[in-house]
Amino acid sequence: MKEESNIFLRFGKGFWNMRERGIIIPTVAYAILVQLVNPIFFTLNNINNLLRQTGFVFISGIGMTLVLIAGGIDLSVGSVLALGCVVVGIFMVQMGIPVWLAILMALIIGAIIGIVNGLIIVKFKTPPMIMTLGMMFMARGLVYISTKGLPIYPMPKNFQAIEQSNPLGIPTIVWLCIFLCIAFHIVLTKTSFGRAAYAIGGNVEAAKLSGISISGITMAAYMISGIMASLTGIMMGSRLGSAQPSVGTGQEMIVIAACIVGGTSTFGGRGTILGTAIGAFFMNMLTNSMTLMHIDIYYQNLVVGAVLIIAVILDQYARESALRGARLPKKQGRQTDPKAVQE
Repeated sequence: MKEESNIFLRFGKGFWNMRERGIIIPTVAYAILVQLVNPIFFTLNNINNLLRQTGFVFISGIGMTLVLIAGGIDLSVGSVLALGCVVVGIFMVQMGIPVWLAILMALIIGAIIGIVNGLIIVKFKTPPMIMTLGMMFMARGLVYISTKGLPIYPMPKNFQAIEQSNPLGIPTIVWLCIFLCIAFHIVLTKTSFGRAAYAIGGNVEAAKLSGISISGITMAAYMISGIMASLTGIMMGSRLGSAQPSVGTGQEMIVIAACIVGGTSTFGGRGTILGTAIGAFFMNMLTNSMTLMHIDIYYQNLVVGAVLIIAVILDQYARESALRGARLPKKQGRQTDPKAVQE
């Protein structure tokens, strides 16, 4: 009995120390509330649909999380998503290239766009918001130029099967998200790249003095963001069975919202992949539940916007609290723990 109580105690302490507890608790509470109001919410079909929609946000959110942690922002992910979807469609449907090669080419194009974003930002000191905003319009322009505004279809059956299959009753995209979540969690927490990204976002001048390659890490973060956005477009094309030029419109805002709600700071230096996963689930659960309750789409946008504003306010409050905590020990003549300051 004593051992069991110790296990529960350790679990409780571990959960309380998790950075993601701030989003886990309201997510669970809201899910229970929605189920009480509408019992359809926890049906298998609805949960699979919710997880699938979460996956399309989360994959792009991985790249966005890395960029935000490193002190940047990427407004081009929605357009790069559409470009990845269209490119894979053009290669397979119009040029007859094998599925695997078309997917590879789409990912490479996404990587190139990310590298261009990062290169111009670091070499010409261009504000990330302005640079990626310009790339958003350029990539969307390429989509409409290459398609003349018309969808590309039908996609090959073996390509459609990638996302439309449900191994063990779970959508393929969910399995992909689990793999990517584990992989990038390790990248952020166990590699020099992850530590450098946090350092750059936390204090770029200190990172320079530490010998960190600001340009290399920044370009790598934007490259990964481009790849993840293109991968999302590929999976979306597989899901739809066609390449729609309008796909991904406004997706960048949803992705940014998911990251911020999940605890990633807009000021850089703070965030986790797990937090982004939960944030993406929460944002999709919000819209999904309101749809089930037949709430008008205009009110849905109002609620989503309000949630985002609240998340930004809390982020600002947490940052100011951390700064006050970092200054307080100096006034008292004590040593400041660098780890505590970063937290």
